[in-house]
Amino acid sequence: MDSDAPGLPSCGETGEPTGVAGPGLAEDVAAVRRVLTASDEPTVVVAHSYGGIVTSDAAAGLDTVRHLLFISSCLPEIGESLSSFGGKEPAPYLDVDPEGGTFTVRPDTLAETFLQDCNTDVQRQARDKTAQQSLAVIEAPVRSAAWQHTASTYLVCADDRGTPAHLQREFATRAGKIVELETGHHPFLSQPATVRDLILASDDHLRVGRQSQLLCPRR
Repeated sequence: MDSDAPGLPSCGETGEPTGVAGPGLAEDVAAVRRVLTASDEPTVVVAHSYGGIVTSDAAAGLDTVRHLLFISSCLPEIGESLSSFGGKEPAPYLDVDPEGGTFTVRPDTLAETFLQDCNTDVQRQARDKTAQQSLAVIEAPVRSAAWQHTASTYLVCADDRGTPAHLQREFATRAGKIVELETGHHPFLSQPATVRDLILASDDHLRVGRQSQLLCPRR
């Protein structure tokens, strides 16, 4: 199985500066969709966290996308945005810069909120890779909901301290299948073999006598 993890412009992963006039959801959707449409191979898309917002738009209407695996993801209806699922005030683990037009996870809360079940090496590497993301993504509504027309699985991370399990379970009711694990926000880091098996199960079920590919929008 080939795999790809396209960079998200709103996170500065493609070299464009983030900020007030920086890239937002539309640019993230376009970046992922370019990768999806570049191949005619059957594809399993793994969407993590904010990646669920991106995937709902980017994977819509593509026959090559055979399965969607959402991991602790937002799973929006058409017209919903990140702001649809948050409170009036920013989460306490976020550092928001309104003037600069960006937000990020506070370094002092990263490990205890999102990586508490990962080893210290993983936690350190994650701190080094934390990015400033454009605030524009928060209010931008999705225009499509790929999960409405494509087979999907939702992985609930029951010990996630960032995206509460009760909210994940609400999202999960929109997916075709639900799996729940006692993990934090990044199970592909804390329990990689378990996530691998979920992906391979989807791939084995959908394989049609040729190579498939794996695409992983994440945040």
